[in-house]
Amino acid sequence: MENTYLLEKDFKELLKEQNAYREVISLTHWDMRTKIPHKGVEQRSEVVGFLAEKLHQLETSEKMKYFIDVLKDNTDDEIIKKTLAECEKNYERNRKIPHDEYREYVMLQSKSEAVWQEARQKADFALFQPYLEQLVEYNKKFANYWGYEVNIYDALLHNYEPGVTVKTLDRVFPELRKSLTDLLEFINNSNVKPDSSLLTAHFPKEDQKAFSVEILKKMGYDFLSGRLDETIHPFAIGLNLNDVRITTRYDEEDFRMAVFGTIHEGGHALYEQNLNPNLVNTPLAEGTSMGIHESQSLFWENFVGRSKAFWESNYDLFKAYAPDQFKNIPVEDFYQAVNIVKPSLIRIEADELTYPLHIMVRYELEKALINGDVPVKDLPHLWNEKMNDYLGIKPSTDREGVLQDIHWAGGDFGYFPSYALGYMYAAQLNNAFSKNKNIEKIITLGDYEPIRNWLKEHIHQYGKMKKPLEIIEDVTNEQLNPDHLVRYLTNKYKEIYKL
Repeated sequence: MENTYLLEKDFKELLKEQNAYREVISLTHWDMRTKIPHKGVEQRSEVVGFLAEKLHQLETSEKMKYFIDVLKDNTDDEIIKKTLAECEKNYERNRKIPHDEYREYVMLQSKSEAVWQEARQKADFALFQPYLEQLVEYNKKFANYWGYEVNIYDALLHNYEPGVTVKTLDRVFPELRKSLTDLLEFINNSNVKPDSSLLTAHFPKEDQKAFSVEILKKMGYDFLSGRLDETIHPFAIGLNLNDVRITTRYDEEDFRMAVFGTIHEGGHALYEQNLNPNLVNTPLAEGTSMGIHESQSLFWENFVGRSKAFWESNYDLFKAYAPDQFKNIPVEDFYQAVNIVKPSLIRIEADELTYPLHIMVRYELEKALINGDVPVKDLPHLWNEKMNDYLGIKPSTDREGVLQDIHWAGGDFGYFPSYALGYMYAAQLNNAFSKNKNIEKIITLGDYEPIRNWLKEHIHQYGKMKKPLEIIEDVTNEQLNPDHLVRYLTNKYKEIYKL
């Protein structure tokens, strides 16, 4: 037993060393997306590549393999057992990628993100194309290293949503699309037309930030363990339990981007801030999947932040920071304007109803890229065609089209489906929560602690101790069920549009 104790102690030291590299890499990525001077990107990419290679070596070392083999059947510690299982999964996948290839790929990711920012600013896909072509080829190569049973894209999906396959998505997404487009047709034929021009007013960035910070505090985001910064593409990043940072993007002519974007990223951050402290310095100290992570951000953004109860209870606070144009707008008119359904070109500005359609466009394109069905050079016009097909609108520039998201620049193929899955998960969680608690009353009272505590108890605390589908089944007593999302959207927009 003493030997087991010493082995566990040595294993924890190895995990701590790995986590130190992870934290520095994450901090470097945060800096590169928020503060780094343009000329610093090249050298910083080299640094990230060096650190990532060292981490890769530790994760696939003989020392790691030794701990896995010796400890996995000889420990009674549940956290160590789960940690060993996670380490073994990472070991088996990562050892198939040569260290030098992994280093080169990470360096490419960093450079690619910087080039994407320039290409997006100039609305010029051609600048980004050669980098994206390399990223696609690397992902195809890695997918073949890892192996798959049916579709090569499944190997990439596994990185973000274990247990979900192309077969599942190709069954669920078309059903969801039909329900959403049918509802959209009803809305388009309604005589009720909320006035979105009510929201058009110059709203200084600092005032938007002040209101957003007030809402983050009400949500329970701990500013002693986090911060709010500005970036091109909003994100949340957890360096450790006591350093979880969020970013947002401001549009002084449309406050919705920053306000709802900040609530969204705040939902991600609450997940990371409320992990079980006993998971610190293990690979279990993060969200169990990107779909579950997105369920948390979308729960707060949509089921709380876009609700009538939220605006009725926060409207006076909002008007305290908002320009005078909002002072005489009735809260009911404001609520309807905030929730107007109108297809938009930009995903992060999309309304609740059409948002999943944006995800389906991206899913179909990246699945085709990884399967070799389309070349990267054809992406801009294919993007425009699918946007027209799914949403009835077509981008006029690459900036508002194929270049709007950072994910492909970071090599995150297989990530986009998590957004739609997270939305469906969030609807299921909302249904489960509402069976025992009156969420509207809680939001109206303005104390969101019961919501935060429920999410912490059922989801946040577990980190990766539970698999994503295990969490959904434990909390909702059913598997993935898109009917809850369709029902939520139907009920909400029937009321707004008097269908």
